Amino acid sequence: MAVLVDLDHVSARRPDRPLFEDLSLTVSDGDRVGVVGINGTGKSTLLRLIAGVEEPEEGLVRRGRGTSVGWLDQDPRLPEGTVTEAVGGGWEEAAILDRLGMGPLSTADVATLSGGQAKRVALARVLVRHADLLVLDEPTNHLDLAAIAWLERRLASFAGGLVLVSHDRHLLDRVTTRMVELDRGRRYVHDGGYASYLAARAEREERAASAEATRRNLARRELAWLRRGAPARTRKAQARIDSARRIIDGRPQAPARAGELDLAFAGIPRLGDKVVELSAAGFAYPGKTAVLRGVDLALDPDERLGIVGANGTGKSTLLDLIAGRRAPTSGTVETGPTVALGYYGQSGADLDEDARVRDLVAGPGRVPGNPEDARLMERFWFNPELQFARVGTLSGGERRRLQLLLVLAERPNVLLLDEPTNDLDLDTLRVLEDFLDDWPGALVTVSHDRTFLDRATDRILALDGSGGVSAVPGGLSAWIAAAEAGEPRRGTVPAGTAPGPAAPPRGPGGAPDRRGRTGSVAGGPATRRSASTLAYQMRELDKELGRLGRQRDRLNDALQAAADHLELARLGTELAEVQASLTEAEERWLALAEEAESAAESR
Repeated sequence: MAVLVDLDHVSARRPDRPLFEDLSLTVSDGDRVGVVGINGTGKSTLLRLIAGVEEPEEGLVRRGRGTSVGWLDQDPRLPEGTVTEAVGGGWEEAAILDRLGMGPLSTADVATLSGGQAKRVALARVLVRHADLLVLDEPTNHLDLAAIAWLERRLASFAGGLVLVSHDRHLLDRVTTRMVELDRGRRYVHDGGYASYLAARAEREERAASAEATRRNLARRELAWLRRGAPARTRKAQARIDSARRIIDGRPQAPARAGELDLAFAGIPRLGDKVVELSAAGFAYPGKTAVLRGVDLALDPDERLGIVGANGTGKSTLLDLIAGRRAPTSGTVETGPTVALGYYGQSGADLDEDARVRDLVAGPGRVPGNPEDARLMERFWFNPELQFARVGTLSGGERRRLQLLLVLAERPNVLLLDEPTNDLDLDTLRVLEDFLDDWPGALVTVSHDRTFLDRATDRILALDGSGGVSAVPGGLSAWIAAAEAGEPRRGTVPAGTAPGPAAPPRGPGGAPDRRGRTGSVAGGPATRRSASTLAYQMRELDKELGRLGRQRDRLNDALQAAADHLELARLGTELAEVQASLTEAEERWLALAEEAESAAESR
């Protein structure tokens, strides 16, 4: 295979700290390399060195003769002109723009584009041009789920070399064949995708822990030997003394981050029954058609709601209505009296570039650097050096982590997350998902991250691009498949009956729920049920379907790993029971969906 780029003992630093030193890496034709590491380890800097847009402070970068590079920066710059002029006017260019959701804006001036739109245009520019090597920094940021699935297939079929940084675990596992991990100035190479990287990293950490335990045992023995003193008429060998001192003075490598990321906060106020309720809510920008119309949605105190849809369908607008950042142009939005909202936006653009981290955390009411704030910053992996860093010097992931700190420090009980996975490193993502598992408040998230949505949400609402909002039967995978096939990206439930929260019925055959309503979940009702009652019951079935699906997936994984025949038999029986429950719950959901649609048509 031809060598495309070779990095020979290169180093890079920031004004306040080193990124990596003495790093060597070769990328050849056909390589599929994913670059991972915590925020601030230099992933984007490494990609810029590979792409040739920066030179190393030390070391050499050699390139294959005639190697052409397609480079996507994390924050790209576009030439002046229209989108079509920036990308090209051929049929392939138009097709790629359409796949990335930019077809309707092909004649727009690039100066009028948002940051996310500019990133998609920049990605299109890279994909339409011939390149021997693609170097992509967070290519899935600002793409919708269908576009990510298309990009995944495109990259898998690319014949040249590929190097990318991404937080999308599906993409990494399905596209890459080699992972480069940056960790405390060193680089580790792992064969395989994301799963192999996790396994290799866990093994390395176990070896390090074992080595440190051995060092401690040796140190105790050598210290006892030194303290015991020399036997009569003998002399200690100087080499033995020197060796003992080295063992005793030895230290394990400092952790990449001090302690664990601690997102937990005490004193989160308890939510009452009423959280946020939208009634026939709609929104239209001045002089334009409605982005949203007729949205009925009630959030539960333990809500776990994901919102999906193509770019431009109004996902962030819906989140803004829920947050009270925008007022509806039709209908109403009511917020409960116990609600404390926390809003985590798409980017850090609203942070003062010249402000120091410690000043933003203190806010206008406290003196910067007080002990309580210092402890809080350290819990979020802002060491003393980073606490004095200016926002403009932070990596994209460090900015996002600072935003998360500022939001959670307000102790909200309703958390609204708009594309929370953008620019966060994989370690932070896993901690955030663990935190949301046990978080006592309500969660609503707009996200394109398939793993995050599967882990953090119980139900999915889809926006269809015509103002409608609907539940998604079959879950996230079904919506992506329909979107890729060109079918309308919507569920079967009318927007006016989008599932709202409810307590589950206490039993079949009309057993009362906690609000005193009656009616059977399965089969036809004894009396016609209201749209809100149907929505309540569908809400609970959404939760049940999510729980059963996760249980089925865990059992499938356990079956693959099991060897004992008794264990295989037990797991097989349990899987069959879960699958039967899942099928029955899906049938109940579809029956309720049909009833809800019939009720909506009769109104």
